[in-house]
Amino acid sequence: MQHDVTIITVRPGKHPAALERLQQAPFATNLLACWYSELGALNQILLIGDVPASALTSSDPLGIGEFITGITADRYVSFDFMPPIEPGAFGPVYEVRTYMLRTGGLPRTIELWRKTVPGRLPLSPLLAAMYSVTGQMIRFMHIWPYPSLDERQRIRGKAVADGVWPPPGGPDELVTQQADIYLPASFSPLR
Repeated sequence: MQHDVTIITVRPGKHPAALERLQQAPFATNLLACWYSELGALNQILLIGDVPASALTSSDPLGIGEFITGITADRYVSFDFMPPIEPGAFGPVYEVRTYMLRTGGLPRTIELWRKTVPGRLPLSPLLAAMYSVTGQMIRFMHIWPYPSLDERQRIRGKAVADGVWPPPGGPDELVTQQADIYLPASFSPLR
């Protein structure tokens, strides 16, 4: 399963106006997610779903050109053991973790996750685990929904204390890590 992930950076304080316009965009019905950043890299809007290239390259990108300071658009492929991403209420707090892997680290990472994720899932769902096939290589993105930031902290602490996370040896494959917290726009199918 492939997913297009578009991250739009907007000027400070402009994400509410940008989200309002994005909701009216013709491609909005093709989105799985439209989220805005709350912690981590700020002033970002993350879209998962089909955003036409013409909407990104027009003279008024996405109909919000006046607010935009940057756009990245990349394609990700889900780990082969992951179920499809389906719309629904899983958050409203979404932790999006993006890692750079060492050269040759992807196959081992996938196998470690294949073995370890089943033991982690009883604590909380995993929405996505996928790797980039465009842009800076090799990136790995995983998305964890939580009902609150407090619950995120509790669950992550329990996973480590119980020894069910992270996958043993998994950190050895990492070069960099970034974690961002996103909240869903009112019209996001994933909320």
